Amino acid sequence: MSRPKSKLQGPWTAKRKRTRAESLNPVQDHSYEYSHGCPSPQARMGGSKGDTRSSDDQKDEIPVENYVAQRYIENPYLIGGRKFDLRVYVLVMSYIPLRAWLYRDGFARFSNTRFTLNSIDDQYVHLTNVAVQKTSPDYHPKKGCKWMLQRFRQYLASKHGPEAVETLFSDMDNIFIRSLQSVQKVIISDKHCFELYGYDILIDQDLKPWLLEVNASPSLTASSQEDYELKTCLLEDTLHIVDMEARLTGREKRVGGFDLMWNDGPVSREEGGPDLSGMGNFVTNTHLGCVNDRKEQLRQLFRSLQGQKKTPN
Repeated sequence: MSRPKSKLQGPWTAKRKRTRAESLNPVQDHSYEYSHGCPSPQARMGGSKGDTRSSDDQKDEIPVENYVAQRYIENPYLIGGRKFDLRVYVLVMSYIPLRAWLYRDGFARFSNTRFTLNSIDDQYVHLTNVAVQKTSPDYHPKKGCKWMLQRFRQYLASKHGPEAVETLFSDMDNIFIRSLQSVQKVIISDKHCFELYGYDILIDQDLKPWLLEVNASPSLTASSQEDYELKTCLLEDTLHIVDMEARLTGREKRVGGFDLMWNDGPVSREEGGPDLSGMGNFVTNTHLGCVNDRKEQLRQLFRSLQGQKKTPN
């Protein structure tokens, strides 16, 4: 009788957790080097020359490095034989109560080389980061390796049908909300602060989304004209929601390309409809990868707000 395959089998990856201080100040003096979680030979032999302290004393001073271990997804969904992941933007205005907005635009980042597990060390096959892919010999700087989410959603709908795509994007909505709820009690909530997050999502062959990581203050460097337009609009709409001019009423469910998906509970897509929640999926006001007519929406929104100010009580 064959033994069932262990969930621990297959490739795993480990990534060192970086603190915000390290991200801001990468030039640091690391006394010990680690390989696969083990101290370097110099560390094991007692440190630098002339150090006469006991090995027990030095062991207490060896810095502990934290790693995040993730099981490698061996069956990613491929387009044109290439692996990709999604970058999605979520704006959190408050953690207590949780108030989060989802941006309609985003992009799929593709690897520059066809996928295979036979070359697990080939970064151009397995890593979709633009910083990695742009060093590939055949990288095209004008075309880049990105699809806008609207194009990606249309592609999936043509291959699998609208219902399967709606289920996939609903599962992604759950990832956004559950991940924020998981840290809601440990994040310092300040009404004067906000945070824009960049979610990295991988999709497998069964159209199941997997959360890779959540990036605080994600990079807004543009790799193409289309990418530049997306990110400048993203920043503009972020500032509209921050609303330093105090123009909004606080009851808006959409501002530019952002849709309010959680306001101390799920926000209904239907205007005036009930907020529905349950143990699993929930109906939420999200339109990820849908048409983003942000300019017209902002024009109508601010015209309406201006009219409300002129109307006498």
